[in-house]
This record gives sequence, structure tokens and C-alpha cells, in this order.
Amino acid sequence: MTQIVATVDFAKEGKQVGWLRVPHSVTRSAYGIVPVPIAVLRNGPGPAILLTAGTHGDEYEGQVVLTRLIQQLQPEEMRGLLIVMPALNAPAAIAGSRVSPLDEGNLNRAFPGDPDGGPTWKIADYVGNHLVPMVDVVGDFHGGGASLAYRPHASTHFSPDSGTELRERSLAAVKALGIPHVMIFESRSAAGGMSAATRKHGKIYLNGEYGGTASVSRESVALVDQAVRRLLAFFGTRNDRFEPLPEPEVLSVFGTEAYVYASDPGVFVPAVRLGDTVRKGDLCGHLYFPETPERAAVEMVFEGSGDVVCQRHPARVERGDCLAHLARPVMSPAR
Repeated sequence: MTQIVATVDFAKEGKQVGWLRVPHSVTRSAYGIVPVPIAVLRNGPGPAILLTAGTHGDEYEGQVVLTRLIQQLQPEEMRGLLIVMPALNAPAAIAGSRVSPLDEGNLNRAFPGDPDGGPTWKIADYVGNHLVPMVDVVGDFHGGGASLAYRPHASTHFSPDSGTELRERSLAAVKALGIPHVMIFESRSAAGGMSAATRKHGKIYLNGEYGGTASVSRESVALVDQAVRRLLAFFGTRNDRFEPLPEPEVLSVFGTEAYVYASDPGVFVPAVRLGDTVRKGDLCGHLYFPETPERAAVEMVFEGSGDVVCQRHPARVERGDCLAHLARPVMSPAR
């Protein structure tokens, strides 16, 4: 049983903006709570959708767009149920960090959660076991965070065991978001991510990385805004009409060889740009060692072939930090 108390009524018609009260007892506040913002809009029968951002607190595009949506959208402009959470891991969002400063919890690695765990695990349990069962679709908006820069993409997740209808509906939905690149993640394990919670309940899960470097640009915010509006229109929450767009390129991350990891601590200088196409053995970049200047630079090379969709942002790295990762077009042979 969850310990979280919602100040909103999910069955009530109209618009409510309130909180999830997450218990958190500490020396400073024995009966304290962590307030997590939530908005609920309901207007008669129709689709049920959960929109989230701030799963990682240093990813801002979704936080901005969903905050605007709460302020601007009125129930009479939509139908069905819409739950909006712009700062899902609120302590991380306030701190501007990937993980929560309260319990070091990475919310997208905490599912299925624990109702008796730290705040991050309580939130994961509530989302996975209370909110996801209420809805048909989850749209969870990410942005690369402080350590990564992404070529923007929308994504959807399912497992090899997912039914044909769920897979086809998920793919149609993610293509409808209007993002030129679409990523497909298909695996039996979701490593504690929110996709695991939606998979458990057979719901559509839409995700994506729309920027990065813990910054916000007008372009990245516009991409998320477009994706949200098109998502609501695709499922029938709103009646907006959009001009048809070119078919997006569909890609997938193809395995561990898609990633390049730092072999040593040092300063990384990339040799490629986001969007470049590379082959196995091509140079990813060099590691330099200013603290031991007599040491020669180390070449880091790609272990697979594909498009560079993600790169390390901070120059200083530790051994094991991800420097870049690749993806390949679906249904295309390896290049």
C-alpha cells in the first residue's frame, strides 16, 4: 500500500492542480513530506494519458513544456483524462541533478519501486502501480541531462513478447510526434525504467531525448511542444489538425558495441559530430592527460558502425564514462 497521498481527485471533472505528498521523515522535519506537483484534467469519456517530465532533474525541455500545458490547457478544450507531472522526481528537479539529493535515487532505474523505500522508490511505486493502470498511454519526456548531448529523437519501448497490436500502435504513435528521428527499444529487461511499469500493464510508452547538456534552447522546447500537441491529437484528447510530415527515420541501439566508454580518466576531445555516420574502428576521439603531460594521448575508437546519436558533454571524464553511442536504421544492414 502506498504511503503517498494525492490532493487531487482523479475521478473529478474539470481541472485540478495539486500535489502528491510523499512522506519523508528527517531530523529537520519528523513528519515531513516531499510535495510532487500534479495536474489532473478530465472532460467526460475519452482517452486517458499520463505526461511526465523531470524524471531526471537536469533535463529541462519537458519540464518547461508541461508547465506551460498545465497553465494553458482547459478541460473544455479536450476530452478524456489527462494527468500531467512536470517535475516527477521533484527533489532532483529542484536540485538540477540527475538523481535525487534525498536518497541518490535515479527514478528511471527505480521501478517497480518500493512503497516503504526512499522518496524516489515511493514515487516509482505510485506511478507504476497507481497512475499507469489509470491510463492508456504514458509520454515521458527526457533531454540528455548534464553529461550528454543528443541528436533529438522520439522513442518507444516494448518487449519481444508484446502483442502485435501494442507494437504497431506504439510505432504509429511515435512516428506521429513529428520528430525526424525515431528510436525503437525492444528488450525483455528495462533495467528499472518507467517502460518496465508500462510494459507490465500493457500500456503504450513514448519517450525521447530532446536535447541535453543541462541547458534549454528554443529549438528543443519547440520540438517537445510539437511532440506533446501531436501526441494529444493522435490519441484523440484534442482535435488539433497538423500538416502531414515526411516519414521519420527509424533507428535502434543495436547492442553493447554501440557504446564507447572512457578507458582512463582524462580530458576527452571528440573526433566526430552528432549525426555523423561511422564504421567500426573509426576514431571516436582522444583522451589527453594534462596532469601527466608526458603521457601520449589515447585513441578511443568505435566498436560498431552506425550514426552518432549521443555524445559526452563535459570534457573531463572518469574511466567508464560513456563518450558516445550509436544507432542504426531499422531493417537496414550494418554499415
